[in-house]
Amino acid sequence: MATGTSHHQRRAPVDETPDLDLYARLAQDEAAAQAALSLLYRRYSQRIYTYCRKILGDNQTAEDLLQETFVKLFESGRQGRSLENFPAYLMTIARNLCLSHRARSKRQYVEVEDFHLTYHDVPYEQKELLQLIQTSLELLPEDYREAFVLREYNGLSYNEISDIIGESLDVVKVRIFRAKKKLRDVLAPYLADLNSKA
Repeated sequence: MATGTSHHQRRAPVDETPDLDLYARLAQDEAAAQAALSLLYRRYSQRIYTYCRKILGDNQTAEDLLQETFVKLFESGRQGRSLENFPAYLMTIARNLCLSHRARSKRQYVEVEDFHLTYHDVPYEQKELLQLIQTSLELLPEDYREAFVLREYNGLSYNEISDIIGESLDVVKVRIFRAKKKLRDVLAPYLADLNSKA
């Protein structure tokens, strides 16, 4: 009896289906397509939301663009397109939506009040530092900020970032290096003050 139960549990869970197989299912019947989209959403929604929020600095807009990203993914899948790199393709959709939104709004986002809500149990100084980091991010040139966010918050490789933003590997490395240097420069006085109080 026990072996029957463990055998049942050993069946390959649907969660292990490769991304590209799930993407291909978007071109199948409605039920299979919706099930595949739901699983892809569970896998990638947090990553896409984080990217949009770090780039635009606005929770509600990030949520809207997250939904729009998956709508566009679904529409693309229904057309039966073939892909080689699913995460990069999905990130490219989100990036294009962010760029379009930014071009339409033509305003700077500096909303940081909710940045540390998930850190309510850390010391005040740490909350203050997290806010400062987010504000510093928003002071970076857009191309530096985007490369930095893709690397540090989304964990993408330099090659993947190069594919997504359409720039050479050298350009990507330089942008990330300069972004880190600028962040260090902005944060240095604060960190020195913090250390002197310690």
